[in-house]
Order: sequence, then structure tokens, then C-alpha cells
Amino acid sequence: MNIFVCIKQVPSTNKVQVDEKTGVLKRDGIASKMNPYDLFALETALRLKAQHGGTVTVGTMGPPQAQAVVKEAYMMGADDGYVFSDRRLGGADVLATSYTLSQAIRSVGDFDLILCGKQTTDGDTAQVGPAIAEHMGIPHAAWVTKIEVADGGVNVEQQLQDVIETAHMPFPCLITVEQDIFMPRLPSLRLAREIGDKPIHIQGLDTFLDTDPSHYGLTGSPTQVERIFPPENDVEQEMWDAENASEKLFSQLKKWKFM
Repeated sequence: MNIFVCIKQVPSTNKVQVDEKTGVLKRDGIASKMNPYDLFALETALRLKAQHGGTVTVGTMGPPQAQAVVKEAYMMGADDGYVFSDRRLGGADVLATSYTLSQAIRSVGDFDLILCGKQTTDGDTAQVGPAIAEHMGIPHAAWVTKIEVADGGVNVEQQLQDVIETAHMPFPCLITVEQDIFMPRLPSLRLAREIGDKPIHIQGLDTFLDTDPSHYGLTGSPTQVERIFPPENDVEQEMWDAENASEKLFSQLKKWKFM
């Protein structure tokens, strides 16, 4: 069984500046990490490979420095990795991002199963995974908490708001997994030594089946951010000594009309 896992490099802090003109995050110089939800998808893929054989390929859309998360995936056990990097892909919304990834996955090869984390910590839309499947014309299921390979496909359990829904999907298909599905393993020091300079494939728009740049990036995004700005930090602090603290607290609460 050949599995493709979508991963993403996200900021490791919530103190990220935003370009007010384009509405996109300023990622340069910001410490980054693998999207935490993608770790659960990668762990799921590695366990399925251990049970049923096959390969695990990871891929991320981002700047060249996104190779760091592919190396992390190698240290967890992934077999092959891709970074889809091209300036023409930048600034994409959910629709353009999902279309880009659908084209990127097709350019790599044919896969039985595509796995995604349920969402990313820098976008939180939870829409990209299902949208990839729609672009590729394959069945999909979201919020999956249990998966079993059976009858030329997978049986899954989806954690919906009030119920658990079960479904069977034939290969090829896509699922997004919840964080309760498996506990991710830590990167392996042994694998880190073994992979050495294991190659990471860098591919751009010209390797896709659809090479029309108007379908990607900002130009291919039907939604645009009208205005975005960081919240104002208006927190005030005042230190009181213990002797008069109760009187000052009473006066302050009265001033704020809380009493």
C-alpha cells in the first residue's frame, strides 16, 4: 500500500507578524516546526505500512526551508519526501492551496491512501484535506479516529459532533485524522544517522500537469483578505505591596464599577 502524507511547516510561536498589504504571514526569521496535527497523520501512515507493507511518502508546500519538516519525517520513518516550492504558489487561499497539492500529488505518482492532519495551527480552516480529494475526484472522510484496511479500501470511524459514523471507502481515498487516533513517535536518532544526506525532492509549478500560473497562488485564490492587523497590546500592570493591597483592590474595583 502506497501512502502519501501531507505535512506543513508552521510557526512555533503565536507572535507572528502579518503583511498588511497581502494578508499573509511573515515567515522569514520565525522559528518553525511541523504542524502538530500532521504528526498524527504521519504516525497513522507508518503504522499502516508496518501492518500491510508499502511506502510512506511525505510532501509539503512551502519555501525551501520547509525541507526541515521532511527531514523530521525521515527521522520518524518516511521513505521519500517532497517540497513543492515556487514563488508562483505563494499567497494561496484554501481553494488554491488544495488545488496545488492535488496537482503536486499527481505529479509524484499514484497513491492508495492520502493522509492529512485535520487542520493546521496557522490556518485552522480544516478544509484543505477534503478539498484536495474533491479536486482529485476521490472519496474522503474527515475527523477520523479509527482506520482499518479491508476489502480493497478502508473502514473508518468519524468523530462527528454527537455521533460516531462508520464508513467504507475504496482505494484511492483521502482521510484527515483526529489527534486521538495514535500517539506520534519521536524522531529516531538511529534513523537520523542512517538517512545521512538522503535526498529531498524539490518541485515547482513546471512539474505539474496543469502549468497555468493563473490557477495558483494569489491569482488563483478567489478569496482575498480585505484587511488584517495584529491585535493591540494594551495590557497595563501595576505592582502593589501586601500592606495596602486590599484597600487598593477595593478602590480599583469600585473605579471600574464592578462593585
